[in-house]
Amino acid sequence: MNTIAKPMDITIYPPEVQGTGAFDGGRITEIKPLGFPDESPDVPHTGPLFYWAWATAKGYGKIGLHPHQAFEIMSYALEGEIGHYDTMGNRSRVKAGGAQVMQTGSGVSHEEETVSDHNEFFQIWFEPNLKETVRRTPTYAEFRHEDFPVEVRDGVTLKHVIGNGAPVSLVTEAAMQDILIPSNRRYRRELSANRTLAMVVIDGQGTLGDEAASEQHQLAPRYFAVVHAGTNGSIAIHAEQAGPLRLAMIEVPTTVDYALYREPRH
Repeated sequence: MNTIAKPMDITIYPPEVQGTGAFDGGRITEIKPLGFPDESPDVPHTGPLFYWAWATAKGYGKIGLHPHQAFEIMSYALEGEIGHYDTMGNRSRVKAGGAQVMQTGSGVSHEEETVSDHNEFFQIWFEPNLKETVRRTPTYAEFRHEDFPVEVRDGVTLKHVIGNGAPVSLVTEAAMQDILIPSNRRYRRELSANRTLAMVVIDGQGTLGDEAASEQHQLAPRYFAVVHAGTNGSIAIHAEQAGPLRLAMIEVPTTVDYALYREPRH
């Protein structure tokens, strides 16, 4: 019997069900909207979006030298200032709105630090074809907030972090925006079949829903939402009257034509 693909599969993960971690004796703590494969919760449909953590530190903290290979890793500063050093000889700092990007290729070790009184940053891993990228020379690049293109659509501000003219260039197929929706305004996003939107609420309150259905999902700070499109459709995100809604949104293909690290889900 034929089955009909569900237009939009929306799942919400509040912060209390997300994974956690800590470094430097607890100076740096994190929640993990999307953890490593052995961490809960199991989040389906994320394709080559492999890992997403939100780190916080009050004052100086350090994650010591450690290795990476093949994955593409971006640290995106939300507040404060973060530092980077790697065995390729790169040493840098970026402030809020800036990003540090490693294509780790055949292998590189790096260390990270938080510098300001209050620091928050995302670390996001993207998964290209690991069998190919592991043979590439590793690279590092840094970007300031001012390096990213910004546009306004119907009052909604979209800062393009990956794709759409952004300076970050990955092997992995992905696009990312830092989005600010004013109070009581709506942001509409079309999504093609076999695509996934993953989003983390940075600040504010609102709702998320499939435009073809009446069901609405509540959004609040640190909520993680995954939208999987079984068929072409669209979603709408509405900011509440009390204030603007800011979120980071990543779009990836739900499936790719190479083997992913995570085992297939059934």
